[in-house]
Amino acid sequence: MSDAETLERLRHIGWRGDVLPVRPLARVVAQHRAGYALHDGNAEFGAQPAGQFLKRGIDPATRPVVGDFVEYEPGHPAHILTVLPRRTVLSRAAAGERYLRQVIATNIDYVLVLTGLDGDYSAARIERYLSLIEGSGAQPVVLLSKPDLNADATERVAELRTRLVPGTPIHAINGKDAASVTALAPYLKLGDSAVLVGSSGAGKSTLTNTLLGIDKMATGAVRHHDSRGRHTTTHRALLCLPSGGCLIDTPGMRELKLTGEEDLDLFADIEELATACRFADCGHGSEPGCAVQAALVSGELAPERWRNYLKLRDEREEQAATLEAKLRRQRGGRPVERPFVTRSARERE
Repeated sequence: MSDAETLERLRHIGWRGDVLPVRPLARVVAQHRAGYALHDGNAEFGAQPAGQFLKRGIDPATRPVVGDFVEYEPGHPAHILTVLPRRTVLSRAAAGERYLRQVIATNIDYVLVLTGLDGDYSAARIERYLSLIEGSGAQPVVLLSKPDLNADATERVAELRTRLVPGTPIHAINGKDAASVTALAPYLKLGDSAVLVGSSGAGKSTLTNTLLGIDKMATGAVRHHDSRGRHTTTHRALLCLPSGGCLIDTPGMRELKLTGEEDLDLFADIEELATACRFADCGHGSEPGCAVQAALVSGELAPERWRNYLKLRDEREEQAATLEAKLRRQRGGRPVERPFVTRSARERE
């Protein structure tokens, strides 16, 4: 097979390069307790990680994850030798007290954030998702499913447009209707890769089945009192779509902890307001000349959005401090550079 034919084959699993590695190349499409599943553009096959990925003390984020392109040694099973540089990485802080980063997916172009327009709808949760996506290198796309369950779907979309960064794509879709999901065609072209995230019961598996054109992913009913569902998807899996794009389906996420490296650009308008306060150290409470409080009184700034900003800002700072302390211990107590610089700090510089 010629290099041109090989590159064309690899584009069906999202490969963007024009040069082939020396060793065989495949993409991680699933990770199980017993090993990995790889796809080389022709077929899926099992693989095990090489010894360097099994060493104690290795950063978990450096191990192969779904979405990675890897060089492998053929065999039964094959062995993953090298993880190629990642062009984008979507991650979150793992659950628990100890700081660890959990990589959700890599080498993705779009993050499809799916939220049901039912009892589980939350604009604040959408903002949290988009805050996590900010530093990933991927573009967020907000999807509102189950519009038939909410007579105010148009108002929900209008509300989100006032809260999100201008230009953020927002689509209200029926995940069961093939005609409705054609709105996603621009994000799932040949060579494109997207990851689908959202709460359990939002309709991720239903949407995935519609995009595939077959009922491959298990689906389930949601609870009546909160519209939440059970985890019908139990692990991340990369699927090749008829459109030529790749879609990574994920289990519902009950906890979305920030990593501490977010800029919170989603709230740039609030940080801009803060620079107009009379005092540089304004706490945005009862201080005279507070631009933030004035915006809250006038209705320019919604109280819910202000509260969500404070919550995410404080969580980011706490996670950043935890990460800094962890890095300091690793470097023997030497000072470390902060992993992010806030917008207001950049402006002061």
